[in-house]
Amino acid sequence: MRNIKSKKIGRDVISLEIDALKKLKASINQSFDNVVKTILNCKNGKVITSGVGKSGIIAKKWSATLSSTGTPSFFLDASNASHGDMGQITSNDIVILLSNSGESEELKNIIQYCSRNKYIKLIGITSKKESILYRNSNIVFLMPFSKEAGLGKIVPTSSTTSQLALGDAIAIACMNHKNFTNFDFKKFHPSGSLSVKLKTVGDLMIKGKKIPVVKEDIKMKKALKIISRKKLGVLIVQKSFGKTVGIVTDGDLKRIAQKYNKFDDLEIKKVMTKSPLSVDENTLAASALSLMNSKKITSLCVHKSKNKKRTIGIIHMHDILRSNIN
Repeated sequence: MRNIKSKKIGRDVISLEIDALKKLKASINQSFDNVVKTILNCKNGKVITSGVGKSGIIAKKWSATLSSTGTPSFFLDASNASHGDMGQITSNDIVILLSNSGESEELKNIIQYCSRNKYIKLIGITSKKESILYRNSNIVFLMPFSKEAGLGKIVPTSSTTSQLALGDAIAIACMNHKNFTNFDFKKFHPSGSLSVKLKTVGDLMIKGKKIPVVKEDIKMKKALKIISRKKLGVLIVQKSFGKTVGIVTDGDLKRIAQKYNKFDDLEIKKVMTKSPLSVDENTLAASALSLMNSKKITSLCVHKSKNKKRTIGIIHMHDILRSNIN
């Protein structure tokens, strides 16, 4: 077996791909802006991506990234398009075709179909100015020439790396223009570690009739029964009209019982902690946990918008920890 210098080959391949990315970076110009603007102006249609071979795989990644960042998109198999799937392309859609040569046979029927419908925008991503794709696209991004790796320089490597990076750049640019937030991202990623990190207090809080609410003039004897029945170790004290004025924990109750002789007839407002800490429902659960740790408490009131005195829920440290947030 020949002594192949694998490490050198690996470094050479990566160097070629880095060079290709540098050229791509230098090529981000008005054409890039035009592609992004065209996608953003697609209000009543979809963004459809397609390609052949390795470019097809990259086109599928483009579609997945666009969809996950707020731009509705799907991948169209170029071969199946000529056998009925062309019907998936409708007026007001945007079609993005990826082809290094711009001459792939399977793409020609898609190009022709788009050219016949003036309401379909065709975006071509190619490195050949003389190609059919370049000449027939409404908007075109000319990829810089990049040397492929390996013997014969024919294996799609540097070119597909550049295509992948360009797709990411376009998707992120569109995402920023749309003011796509963490909360929007969470809607499209309900499972997995990313979703866990983006869980909010509102996702985990106790709400409705489960909130252990008592009036400020309630006697401690009755308060004890309520805190035992609710099994949350905390009571939210409110005035009339639902205004939160205090909080009492089971730890507070134990200390109060030791301090006062006539414990049962004591009004809760005399021993409660006034103006309890409250967080907005959109606060990340991880941030709420950090606040609880710093204040050495186990529960927080939850409010909506700027109405801090109107408690809509309660978040307990155990609820956050059970969601694997730490």
